[in-house]
Amino acid sequence: MFVSLIKQILRVSILALVPAWLAGCGDTGVKFNSADISMVDYARDFALIDHNGKPRTLADFRGKAVVIFFGYTQCPDVCPTTMTGMAEAMKQLGADAEKVQVLFVTVDPERDTPQLLGQYVPVFNPSFLGLYSDPQTIAKTAQSFRVFYQKQPGSSPTTYTVDHTAGSFAFDPQGKPRLYIKHGEKPELIAQDLRLLIAGK
Repeated sequence: MFVSLIKQILRVSILALVPAWLAGCGDTGVKFNSADISMVDYARDFALIDHNGKPRTLADFRGKAVVIFFGYTQCPDVCPTTMTGMAEAMKQLGADAEKVQVLFVTVDPERDTPQLLGQYVPVFNPSFLGLYSDPQTIAKTAQSFRVFYQKQPGSSPTTYTVDHTAGSFAFDPQGKPRLYIKHGEKPELIAQDLRLLIAGK
């Protein structure tokens, strides 16, 4: 009877500890500043052309953390603010910046020629790449990332603006979507998140 009682106490004690063990196994202690999108079934890949004329897919950047932003060169506020913030985040990464690739996907393929993208995007950082394609492919790519964009008429047919999703997508070095970075996020917080992705967190 005494032995039976001991076994019962041990069984209860072990069962009480299991949740704690499971919690310890599932919680890595890693806290990202941006929203976790690792479980989404979108934002998986793209097939576009960079401003140097080279076809690109996500696989080309395997081994690096990748940040993708959808914008356009004549954007008056959101785009330059985002790209400036990303450039500052790269500075804060120091040597680790070599392990990050920032991609600027145009949502204005009618005006954003490869030449214009090549003049605009690298101004923020020489390593940044502009991506473009025909309007149909851009629309399909944006849809696959659940990115919204829509023209707003200007004073002439060529002076329109484009409303668009303002956040950015971050992928880990294995090419998996991990984070959604909100517009206006502090560069130091972006750098912290990218450093964690580079480290395999």
